[in-house]
Order: sequence, then C-alpha cells, then structure tokens
Amino acid sequence: MWTLGVARRRFALHTRSMDRSSAVKVGVVILPEHRWAVAAEQWRCSEALGFDHAWTYDHLSWRDLRDGPWFGAVPTLAAAALVTTSIRLGVLVASPNYRHPVPFAKEIMSLDDLAGGRLTMGLGAGSVGYDASILGTPPWTRRERTERFVEFVDQLDVLLREPAVSIDGMHYSATEARNHPGCVQQPRVPFAVAAAGPRGMRVAAAHGASWVTYGDLSGAEHVDPVAGSRIVADQVKRLEDACHELGRDPGSIERIVLTGPQLDPCFDSVEAFRDMLGRYDEAGATDVVVHWPRESEPYRADRDDFVRAVSCR
Repeated sequence: MWTLGVARRRFALHTRSMDRSSAVKVGVVILPEHRWAVAAEQWRCSEALGFDHAWTYDHLSWRDLRDGPWFGAVPTLAAAALVTTSIRLGVLVASPNYRHPVPFAKEIMSLDDLAGGRLTMGLGAGSVGYDASILGTPPWTRRERTERFVEFVDQLDVLLREPAVSIDGMHYSATEARNHPGCVQQPRVPFAVAAAGPRGMRVAAAHGASWVTYGDLSGAEHVDPVAGSRIVADQVKRLEDACHELGRDPGSIERIVLTGPQLDPCFDSVEAFRDMLGRYDEAGATDVVVHWPRESEPYRADRDDFVRAVSCR
C-alpha cells in the first residue's frame, strides 16, 4: 500500500534542490471510494505532499462509478479532519439536488469545528445526473435548478451567520433554525462557488470567498492548457464583470481551476505541470486542483509521475 512514509520519502526526493516559488496554490480531490483504512492514508499523504487544500466530491452516486464503492462526503471530511492538522479541507461541490439548507448548515458548522476552522464549502447548482432523480422526483429544469441554487446559497449564508433564523422561501424555509455555537471561522465558513452562467457568477461575486471552474464542459472532452487557459481567462473576465456589478473588488475572490473532468492536469513531466500552472496563473487563476491518481479511468495516472509533478512545482 502507498503509505504516508512512502509519500514523505518521495516528496523529499523530488523537492530536493527544486524551486517551488509558484504563485498558484495547488489542491487535490480524493474520491470517497475507499474504506477508511485505505482512504485515511490518502488524506494523510495529501498533507505530507504539501498540497494547500484537499477536497472530495459530494454525490450519492457518480457517473461510471455508480455501481462501485462510494461513501458520503460529510462523514469522509469529518474523518479527514481528524487525521490531518493543517491542510484546508472541502467539498467540490455540494448542490441542492438532495440537500436542504437547514440540516446542511448544521453539518457545515460541525465540520468546521472538527477541522479547527480549516473548512471551505464548495457549492454548485448541480446537474441532471443521477443525484437529480435519486429521490424519485423528475430532474428540475435548468431555470428551477438555478433558482434553487441562488436560494440555497442565500439561505446557507444567513443560517451560518445567525444563531436563530426563520425564512419563508420559494423552495426552502426555516422556522427558528438554531446554529449554536456557530462556525469557528467568522462570520462563517468560506464558500467556493462553482459557476459559469450569469446568475451563478453573481452568486459567486455576492457570497464566494472563491470561485470554481471546471472549464467549459459543453465543449471538447479533453482540453490542453493552451486552450484551457483561454477558456478560464474568458470566464475570469465574466466573474470580474459580476464583481464590478455588485461593487466588489475582483481581487478579493480566489479563482480555482479544477483539472480532470476536462482540463489536462499534465502529469507527464515536471516541465509540463509547471507550464500548466503558469498558463492558468496568467489566465487569472489563484489555485489549481488535481485528482488523486486512480488505477483506472476516470483520473487514471501513475503515482510516481503524480508525486514528481506536484512536488516540484
């Protein structure tokens, strides 16, 4: 098994005499697919390898892996918080597809406490995938999905800031919802908002400490950093426009690029990985996130190549 000791030795080997002055922070997504005896080592190793943040997906079942092992995001992060000490933790991303803001706010507050204030909560509108119909209801239209997302984030913002909340919303309501003692991070846990459309960009500008992009998933399946950086630069411009519209300084929001679903993480060589980081830096990104390597698709990669790339950035 690839253990914490192995990760530390390889990290030390590959960082020796290397320049690690990249301005872009690097994070990693660990899929919640392994029993904790295996998964715990992945989370420990992510910290030992020097990642700035580590994330997991929030789904009930996911794409081609829906018939394989898959664990819940909230208990996974709770356990990860107890086997790490400094790395930031989060979900990329939670959506309203099967969540209500009142119980979810309680879970977020509890995770932030377990992590000692190291939690970032990624939020997105969701899609028409398995999670959209798993509760036995028809998938929402794009318009309803967007409306629910706006309301979901608005209510989470209030629920995590205030000790007692009553809200009568179009889709979600709360009656004297209590969240004592509140988040460790004040005024609340930071949000990382995934968005591409105009309303989503405004949600990110209004509530996000970070904005998240996966690229343009309506386009090509695999995109190299040259084309990917053009996509991201265009999206960053639209995010900045949304910030200006709301009177927010665009420089106050971090911009996270998630590679893997479409954007090539470039593990082939140290030079390719550094070039990828540099291109997204120039496009306006502050962070780039890769996936923990799997033995099969999706996110198949050689672990030594992975360690060599991320350690020598």
